[in-house]
Order: sequence, then C-alpha cells, then structure tokens
Amino acid sequence: MTKVTHDSTQFELSPVDEASRAARAARRNRLRTKSLPGDSRWHNRTLVLQTLYRQGPISRADVARATKLTKATVSDLVSGLMVERLVRTLGTQESSGPGKPAVLIDIARQSHAVVCLDLSDHRILRGAVFDLSGGILHSSEVPLTTERGREATELAARLANQLASHTTVPILGLGVGTPGVVDDLGTVRTAPNLGWKDEPLEDLLEELTGIPTVVANDANAAALAEHSADEASDDLMLIAIGHGLGSGIIVDGQLVPGSRFAAGEIGQVMVGTDLGLDAPYSRDQVLEHWLSVPNLTAALAAAGEQGREAVLREAGQRLGVALAPVVGALNLTEVVIAGPEELVQGTLTDAALEIVRRRTMPDSHDTLTIRSSSQGRDLVLRGAAALVLQDRLGVS
Repeated sequence: MTKVTHDSTQFELSPVDEASRAARAARRNRLRTKSLPGDSRWHNRTLVLQTLYRQGPISRADVARATKLTKATVSDLVSGLMVERLVRTLGTQESSGPGKPAVLIDIARQSHAVVCLDLSDHRILRGAVFDLSGGILHSSEVPLTTERGREATELAARLANQLASHTTVPILGLGVGTPGVVDDLGTVRTAPNLGWKDEPLEDLLEELTGIPTVVANDANAAALAEHSADEASDDLMLIAIGHGLGSGIIVDGQLVPGSRFAAGEIGQVMVGTDLGLDAPYSRDQVLEHWLSVPNLTAALAAAGEQGREAVLREAGQRLGVALAPVVGALNLTEVVIAGPEELVQGTLTDAALEIVRRRTMPDSHDTLTIRSSSQGRDLVLRGAAALVLQDRLGVS
C-alpha cells in the first residue's frame, strides 16, 4: 500500500488505486505509440469508437470501410460495445437498392456522463457534467478564497462529488484542467497559486470521488477543446490569457507535452529584448508582464481611453515576438488566443499576427491565422471532457 503524504496528513491509496494507476499509464502509452500485437483488440475498438464519434450514425459496413477492418471484426466489437452501453442502434438506413436495409449504429451519447472541473480561475472553481456529445447537463461553481494545498484538493473533490450527484447515468470519468506543470500521471509538479508542489492530484481526486480521473494543465486542456472543434487545424497553439499566461501546442493532431511537461510555456520568456545581450533574466521583461489579465487591465486603467489602443497593440506585439520562433520552428497553421473578449479581440490579436508575419518566412506562413477562441468560459471544461474521452475511449 502506498502512502501519499501532504502537509503531515496521509491519504491512503489502496492496492486497487495502484492497479488503476498502472492501467492508466499503460493506456496512455498505447495512445501515444503504435499498437503492438497484444494491443490489437484495444486498437481496433478505438478505431470503431473514433469512427462512430466523428461520422455516426452509420452502418456496420460503413464502419468496416472507414476503419479497413473486416465486417466480422466490426460486428464483434460493436456487440461488445453495446453490452457496455457505449453504442446503440438507431433504426434502418433508407435504401433504394436490393437487399435488406442496413441498420444504423452510433455512440450512445446520452448513456454516460463526464464530470469536469476547471481550476484555472484564481477566484472560483468551476465544474460541469457533460453527456458524450458535449451537451452540458448541469454546472456549478464554488468560491476559492484561502484554500491552498490539501484544502484546495478537498474543495475540488467536494465540487466533483456534488456534480456527480446530479446524474443518474454511469459516469465515464472525471476530467480536470488545472494551472501549473502537470506530469503524464496527473501529479501537479508546481502550481503556486493553489499551493501545490508534487501534488498527486489525479490519485487523490480518484480516491476522494471514486471516479476514474484524468488531470492535465488547463492550457493543454483548452488546446484539446479547440482541436475538437469543427474544421480545427491539426497544428495549432492555444494561448490562455488569465491570471497568468499559459499555452498548449498540438502538432499533427497530438498534444505536445514536452520533456518536462512544460511545452508551450512562453509566459516566462523574456520579450523585452531591447536591453542588450548582457541583460539578465528579469520577471519584469517576461511576456506575462504584458499579457496577464491583472497587468493588462492595470495598464489600460492607467492609460485611459485615449491610450487603450496603444496598450493593447504593444501587448499584441510582445506576443508576436514570442510566437514568431515557435510558429517558425513548428510550422503551425493556427494560433488561438483565449481570454476576456474585450482584451484579446481586435487590436491585440491583429498586432500579434502582424509581427509574426514580419518575422517568419512568407512562403511557409502566409496562411497562418491568429484568432480569439469562440468557446467562451467553458473552454477548459470542454477540454477536460475531451481528456476523459481520449483517456477512457481513445476518442478525440
């Protein structure tokens, strides 16, 4: 039995939890790598679910054609998924040709619920319950005042349990988007605003709620939400502007975590480059100094209405300076900025795009778009739901 110690309080993790942790690690490794012979059934099951999630309702024959699996394999997998209540039949397909009409099948989108938490706001913790089609069934929030460390973890668990009590269908999982650096098993290596350092948040929430849990950085979750939207690019970067500044990167349709789980964290990159080659690292010259909501709001208040455009334009230009080498190195096609609409739409976004285009090769980046997110305050929650679908079903 493993004991996780936090602030002199010990949370007991049962052997079942250790087995669950090992299973999560194996499942996530399969999601990142090519399938091995022993993973073939899981891989084929994921192909079927992904096809139905994206294209359903369709017939079994259509699934076989789309996945290049045999009809017998598809039929066997669909039968098992029906037993799990993840797939259902929807009647027959209209046909003018000979033979029996095909039976349509689809993901059973109302058969399970996903509980999601957004811990990114420094004032409140937000949560929602989604069905598998992304519809919100219930939402709630609790104020975040002095809770730090263990108290913040327990507050998040209470919100998750309260949300779970509002659904009568099986819960597929709990998805959490949190500030800070988060490793691939849901340990928050550091999140100063919540008082977490090496906090095994995923394990603790799973223990305190009894729900299979997946935890990720809030900006990475937001990037997944944008990637899940219709017509989204497979090569994009999400910039989340809030109390701080975070970002997530998706390349070739896959989230890029980085060697130490901090890929895309450009908020602490110095962009005050006019200080010369010998200038030391300075927090007053990092991108977050110009782009975080508190700093940007204070600068706008000091500048007044006449200076508003100049402040937003400078913030956008500083963002463009930081983005240009990233866009150039990864050949991204899209950058999405998430934050208060009154700050990020228009001048700031336009200025960032202008600088990036000036500082990158036109032939490689002439179609680059920089836009604000259209998903509003539910962006991280929707990303948390995407985390669960990917982790539990292999669906994205």
